Amino acid sequence: MTRRKNPFDDLEEMFERMSRQFEDIGSQFGGGRMDWQAGAISVDVADHDDEFVVTADLPGFEKDDIDVTLRDNRLRISAEQESEIEEGDEEYIRQERSQRSMSRTITLPDPVDESSVSAEYRNGVLTITLPKLGGSDESHSIDVN
Repeated sequence: MTRRKNPFDDLEEMFERMSRQFEDIGSQFGGGRMDWQAGAISVDVADHDDEFVVTADLPGFEKDDIDVTLRDNRLRISAEQESEIEEGDEEYIRQERSQRSMSRTITLPDPVDESSVSAEYRNGVLTITLPKLGGSDESHSIDVN
């Protein structure tokens, strides 16, 4: 039985490609990186000899707000948070609700050992270690410690 391709993967890839093109245009005009994409997570990707290390800034989020998945050498980091503030008694004097979400997908240049991936979240910084090896066709959820 053949697996059906997810059409949203193509859209996500297109947005990532457009983002890189906008960043390239910004650097040509001396402006450096263009932060036009609201809700994007800032990441650093380091290529060590035997592993990739991805560091993402997620200040203000709790560990349970973060979701990390890996599929076909594409690492997806997303975080969502909701909060509610209520003040007053019988009538609404003040009642506020907020929701914030961020996401980022990174395409890794080499296959990784998906079963050995680890993630740690400390002081608003998510660090994901991805040992290099062979890939798989399945999607894997990664627990954040």
